[in-house]
Amino acid sequence: MHRLKFAVAAALVCVSAAAHAHRYHAGITDLSFNARTGSTEIVHTYMLHDVEALLSNLYQRQFDLQDPEDEAILRKYIEQQFYLLAPDKSRLPLRWIGVTVDPQSVTIYQELEGTPPEKIAAIHDEVLIDFLPDQVNTINMAPGGTVRSLTFQRASVRQSP
Repeated sequence: MHRLKFAVAAALVCVSAAAHAHRYHAGITDLSFNARTGSTEIVHTYMLHDVEALLSNLYQRQFDLQDPEDEAILRKYIEQQFYLLAPDKSRLPLRWIGVTVDPQSVTIYQELEGTPPEKIAAIHDEVLIDFLPDQVNTINMAPGGTVRSLTFQRASVRQSP
């Protein structure tokens, strides 16, 4: 019985340490113009642990983002939570390029074909913010060569660039 109590206590310490080690929730998006193609390229990077926790919470199962069916589920979520608006408030058509996964992060690639960033009237970024109350997403963009950053949180999920 003493061994069982010790094992339970040790497990709780390990779980607590793991939770404590992951204290912040952040995403970074780079929005850049490719003059060669005339398109705006969008690259999102999120912590793998946060994306896995979100998907597991939504679907009560494990995910393998290398699996095309699981990538399609992630794509659907991203397309609901991140979008760009034209001046008439319509959604601009983002093309899904793909996703890469490493042990620490998930990187998602999208493209706004044939459209420069100047045509974007508003950005809606609620990725993981709907799931993690302290999630902070930063979008970096460089219109005219000057880098500008926008910060998205619960109180500010839609902004003008």
